[in-house]
Amino acid sequence: MKMFLPILFIFCLSFSASYASVQDFCVADLSMSDGPAGYPCKKVSGVSVDSFVYSGLGTAGNTTNIIKAAVTPAFVAQFPGVNGLGISAARLDLAVGGVIPMHTHPGASEILFIIEGTICAGFISSSANIVYFKTLNKGDIMIFPQGLLHFQINSGKGSALAFVSFSSPNPGLQILDFALFANNLPTELVTTTTFLDAAQVKKLKGVLGGTG
Repeated sequence: MKMFLPILFIFCLSFSASYASVQDFCVADLSMSDGPAGYPCKKVSGVSVDSFVYSGLGTAGNTTNIIKAAVTPAFVAQFPGVNGLGISAARLDLAVGGVIPMHTHPGASEILFIIEGTICAGFISSSANIVYFKTLNKGDIMIFPQGLLHFQINSGKGSALAFVSFSSPNPGLQILDFALFANNLPTELVTTTTFLDAAQVKKLKGVLGGTG
């Protein structure tokens, strides 16, 4: 019996690996529900070359907003072909003074590639709150480890363009400012947990659409 359990465990691992290896791809069936392992696969009969091509990143996003920036995603919801492959992408457009606020991707690491302009970017380590940031220019790339708070700021005199890739088809996104001030969390709780004064919290809630 003692020998049987390890053998069974190894057999199960081998079976799982061989099952995965025979799957060339798993284009997402967006009519079904997403789960921890991704979307169910679309039937091969419904898959065409267009499932593996996405043209949505060729157009600049609308930067006429509070952050003067736009993020155009090519995640599984927009690009079903990346389902199960552990990859996705997005386009970042930043007008002069534009900023992608402090945020995190719980499900993926990120690579930033500067196409045009100058971007100051950085992240904060979780172990010692060390900040790693640098001004990046055309052709530079920077990585942001999974789950860590990071940001991008247009630090140049013109517009900036960058593309990012992720190690997940659905990296997730939580923007710190919106998490704190764009909901109904009572001002008293926000002031207690952030050490901000109530007037500032109420101001930020008003700007970002929060209540409480």
